[in-house]
Amino acid sequence: MKFTLGFSPCPNDTFIFDALVNKKIETGDIEFDVILEDVQTLNRWAIEGKLNISKISYGVLPLILDEYKMLHSGGALGKGVGPLLIAANPVDIHTTGFNINDYTVAIPGENTTAHMLFSLAFPDAANKTFKVFHEIESFLLSTAGQCTLGVIIHENRFTYQQKGLHKLIDLGDYWEKRTGYPIPLGGIAVRKDIPADIQYRIDHLIRQSIQYAYKNYPVLPEYVKLRSQEMEETVMRQHIDLYVNNFSVDLGEAGKKAVNEFLKIYARNNQASSVKQDVFI
Repeated sequence: MKFTLGFSPCPNDTFIFDALVNKKIETGDIEFDVILEDVQTLNRWAIEGKLNISKISYGVLPLILDEYKMLHSGGALGKGVGPLLIAANPVDIHTTGFNINDYTVAIPGENTTAHMLFSLAFPDAANKTFKVFHEIESFLLSTAGQCTLGVIIHENRFTYQQKGLHKLIDLGDYWEKRTGYPIPLGGIAVRKDIPADIQYRIDHLIRQSIQYAYKNYPVLPEYVKLRSQEMEETVMRQHIDLYVNNFSVDLGEAGKKAVNEFLKIYARNNQASSVKQDVFI
C-alpha cells in the first residue's frame, strides 16, 4: 500500500518524519510517496482533498472535516510556540491612538493557525496581505517607514531580531492567557476513506519515527540539514526544541481539549452554528 504524504521542509517536520520516510523503522507493507511543500500549499491541497496524509495548520481544520480526521502523533502544539506580530520599527500597540487598520499586515497564509490567532487578538483588522512565511521579514524590511506589520512563524522567531525587526505582541501568549490551553499550531490529517486500522498503523509509525529521531538527538539527520534552507544548525535545534515535544508524540487529552477549544473559537469568530468535535481517529 502506498500513500501520498505531505509535510513541510522545516526542521520540526523533517525531524519527525526522517525515520519513517527513509525506512529507518520497519513500515511493513505501508509505503509513502513524499511531497514537501510550505504549509499554506498543504492547507490548500487539504481543502482540495489532494493528499492521503498531510501536515496542516489547525486553522484550516474546520474546512476539511468532511474528508479528513486528525492523527494523535506528528503535530505541533505547546506553550510558548505561537506566532509573533512584528514590525520594522517599534510600535506601541497598547496606546489609545493605535488602530490596526492604519497598517497593512502580512500573514503567512489565509488558512493558517497564525491567521486565526491574529484574528483572535485583532478581530477588526481589515488590511491583510497573505504571503509565504519566509517572505514576511523581507516584506517588512522593504517597506520600512511605511505602515506595515507582519506575523512570523517557524524559524523566523529566532532570526527577526538579527535583522533589526521588533516584536509587538506574542500572539501565542495572547491565546494562552485567553484560553488557558496550549496552542494548537499544526497536526497530521488522514483521509477518512483510508481504512481505520491503517489510519491507526500510520499514527503508530509516526510515533515510532519521532522516538527513533530522539535516540540520536541532538545529532541532526542529513535529511533535516539538507532541507533547512541553509539554516544554521543551532537554529535547526531551536526549531526542533520549540515545536517537537510530548504533544508531538501523542496529543493526549490536554491536546485534544486545546484543539476543541480552537474549533469553538473558530465557529464563534466565523458565525458558524457549530464545528464538528469528533475530529480525531
